[in-house]
Amino acid sequence: MRLDEIPQFWNILRGDMNFVGPRPERPHFVAQLAQEIRYYDQRHPVPPGLTGWAQIKYPYAGSVADAREKLQYDLFYVKNHGLILDAIILFETVKIILLGSGAQ
Repeated sequence: MRLDEIPQFWNILRGDMNFVGPRPERPHFVAQLAQEIRYYDQRHPVPPGLTGWAQIKYPYAGSVADAREKLQYDLFYVKNHGLILDAIILFETVKIILLGSGAQ
């Protein structure tokens, strides 16, 4: 049910996050990944989100190689974000939650 995401709504209400955007990462990992993955910092011009293109298109990133792959989806979102893409992402996220499928 992904109930562990409920506390993130507080961050959205405070304005620290959006519903849609690249998933936030802990600062320690951001620093590490930025050193190991070229262009990793380019995912930060848009606010982080509860869900994002990378979350619906790629499973959990457990390695640097996975993070590198997931970055491609984040950069696509940064370049193309807008109302239509956000609506698609929200629709797919709801579908994943209701059907219990998707990347985990």
